[in-house]
Amino acid sequence: MIINYFHILLFLFVILCHGVAESAHEVVAVQSFNIKPYGEALKGFNSVCDCQIKQFVLSEMEGTDVAKAIREAKPDIILAIGTDSLIRVKKIKDIPIVYLMVPNPQNVISEEENITGVSMNIPPHNQLAPLKDVLPGIKRVGLLYNPERTGFFVKKARLAASSMGIELLAKEVHSPKDVPALVNNMKGEINAFWMMPDTTVITPETAEFLLLFLFENKVPILAFSDKYVEMGALLSIEVDAFDSGKQAGEMAHKILSGTNIKKVPETDPRKAVLSINLKIAKKLGITISKDIINKARIINRK
Repeated sequence: MIINYFHILLFLFVILCHGVAESAHEVVAVQSFNIKPYGEALKGFNSVCDCQIKQFVLSEMEGTDVAKAIREAKPDIILAIGTDSLIRVKKIKDIPIVYLMVPNPQNVISEEENITGVSMNIPPHNQLAPLKDVLPGIKRVGLLYNPERTGFFVKKARLAASSMGIELLAKEVHSPKDVPALVNNMKGEINAFWMMPDTTVITPETAEFLLLFLFENKVPILAFSDKYVEMGALLSIEVDAFDSGKQAGEMAHKILSGTNIKKVPETDPRKAVLSINLKIAKKLGITISKDIINKARIINRK
């Protein structure tokens, strides 16, 4: 009799677990490449979204009809990690899409009613504030941008800079070939340079040129990734990928719980990470206060 009860309980347990598994929401996560920031973002998403995740990596799906593969997976939500992924999936209109790690999403989406997400756009005031803390006497900051890619952000950046007593010397770039001449013309005119995530401006070649030219001319650089701080920029302000993933997961959880996606507004990241290269600061003759150092990720302490 005990054995029979044991088998009945085991059978019920298996059925119950199967039912829970069957009821779990399905999410297809689409990303361009397997890179660390995207992986951290996905971990953050998974930490708060009660769902089953199927991962699609575009770099491993050459020749595949991605939209067809997504439809065959029948997800409840699509998670688009990165700009390329959002571009590839935005034509799907009948499945909710949550994007993540996308700078300037307004350049990718327009009037789609099934898309929301978390941009990579840290408000310009929040980016300039640490630069102002490190260089309190700063007056003029140089910046290069492609108006078609980052023009919307630069408009807000001008207002933020003005409110902080900073003049933004922003020059339009339409080809990476324009970068050397434009930066050279800023020589002696700026106290710092703001490196933005604009793919027309920043290529491997132009990034190397900017870092070397500005260092040689003792112009500190505010970058958007600690990768460039490791290469010679003074500091960077970048998105906390894991926390942005959590934000997107919270959005997805609301949608999966029945909230209409139109009532889940797009948002900017709520957390940022400050990185500082103390070796570069020393070479530029810049003293960083202990208060700032205690808040930052330190690169090249000596």
